[in-house]
Amino acid sequence: MLTDERFARLLEDRARRPELVAELAAQRKRRPLLGADGRLVIVAADHPARRILRVGGDPFAMADRRRLLDRLVVALRRPGVDGVLATPDIVEDLLLLGELDDKVVFGSMNRGGLTGSVWELDDRFTAYDAAWVEGMGLDGGKMLLRLDLVDPGTNLTLEACARAVTDLAARGLVAMVEPLPATRGEDGRVRVVGDDDRLVEAVAVASGLGASSAFTWLKMPAPRDPRRVFGSTTLPVLLLGGDPSGREDELVAAWRAAFEAPNVRGMVAGRSLLYPADGRVERWVDLAVSIVHGET
Repeated sequence: MLTDERFARLLEDRARRPELVAELAAQRKRRPLLGADGRLVIVAADHPARRILRVGGDPFAMADRRRLLDRLVVALRRPGVDGVLATPDIVEDLLLLGELDDKVVFGSMNRGGLTGSVWELDDRFTAYDAAWVEGMGLDGGKMLLRLDLVDPGTNLTLEACARAVTDLAARGLVAMVEPLPATRGEDGRVRVVGDDDRLVEAVAVASGLGASSAFTWLKMPAPRDPRRVFGSTTLPVLLLGGDPSGREDELVAAWRAAFEAPNVRGMVAGRSLLYPADGRVERWVDLAVSIVHGET
């Protein structure tokens, strides 16, 4: 869908007409956050800014920006896809391409905890802030909160996320918080802990962030016991997709089971939809839509 002509025009607009980004943001046709069924399918593309380019065995799968944008356009045009989550550069690319009308748009906020860095859990806010989320006419901001009780970077990130939740709530904008129990292995790599007990603890911590939880949503992995984990909060929950890496059937089964919890409101998936092992973006996007919205 991203022809040579469209891509060349994007590059020209980037160089010659930077003011066009703000103009298009102001003109963008918006929609309510939730439709009739109260559920959302959001495509995520905020990985590269945190040095996550790998999908499966390809360490640079997400490095080709034209390829990423092409897959995003394909996904966003599928029936039942509600919107996108991305960093400013990708949101602006999609604006310039004219692909964000009638879409829900979340801006990714803290991308400073670069994958593999010694400071990874000190996850600074290096992308959107609440003022820019509001100014660009976005629907909310997303923040990652990895909880490792022996890493002091966690506390700094916790405080920063609380401020962001408060700032977004003051503007009536959604704060999408992604709380993940984490640990750093002997090899120095930070890994997510998928244990339901730790997930319940993470939900409890994230639910109480900021001066108000009125606009807070949680972005969580599908747990073994969705009713127990998501039953530990009244906040709306969106499932994260994750890297499929050859376990697609297991991932889909977990997605389906998670909707047993009544406060699960949809899905935010990136690599699993944009870079499936079989390369069939449309098939995987349509599958996510069928799980979340039913047949469209």
